[in-house]
Amino acid sequence: MSKGGAAAGPPQFLLHDEGDSVAVAVQDLQPGAVQGAVLANGRRCEFVIKDEVPLGHKFAVVELAEGADLVKYGIRVGTTTKQIAVGDYVHVHNVRSARWATSRAV
Repeated sequence: MSKGGAAAGPPQFLLHDEGDSVAVAVQDLQPGAVQGAVLANGRRCEFVIKDEVPLGHKFAVVELAEGADLVKYGIRVGTTTKQIAVGDYVHVHNVRSARWATSRAV
């Protein structure tokens, strides 16, 4: 992960808040280095993602232990169901929504 010095150009992902644990893809992303920005302050940042991340989906920007809070928009939106590394795709296979705390993925 790089927290600064990312090249200029349209962001490939957005972080909604500096304290978020996930970023949202604003285009389909392929594994490798991706560049984006923090909406709250415009700071540019770069991460290396491990998986394909479709438009509108999330990847982790911090290490998350199983059972950790998932933070987006600066608020808790879910709980991890397994350990998640920086750059991992984050979706129903490894997160449970905070809204539907008792829901289960099929």
